[in-house]
Amino acid sequence: MSSQAEQAWTALEGRVAELIELTQVLTRENRALRTQQQNWTMERAKLIEKNELTKGRVESMITRLKSLEQD
Repeated sequence: MSSQAEQAWTALEGRVAELIELTQVLTRENRALRTQQQNWTMERAKLIEKNELTKGRVESMITRLKSLEQD
C-alpha cells in the first residue's frame, strides 16, 4: 500500500473513531434528556392534579360563602 493510501486509511479510521465516540456521547445525552422529559411529565401531571383539587376546594368555599350570604 502506498504512503498516501495509508494516510487516507489512517485518517478514515480516526474519523470513524470520532464518530463512534460522538454517537456514544449523543446516546448518553439522549437517554438523560428522555429521563428528564419523563420527570417533567410526571411533575406536570402532579401539578395538574393539585390544581384540580385546589380548584374544587375554592369552588366549594365560594358555594359555602354564597349560602352563608343568603342566610
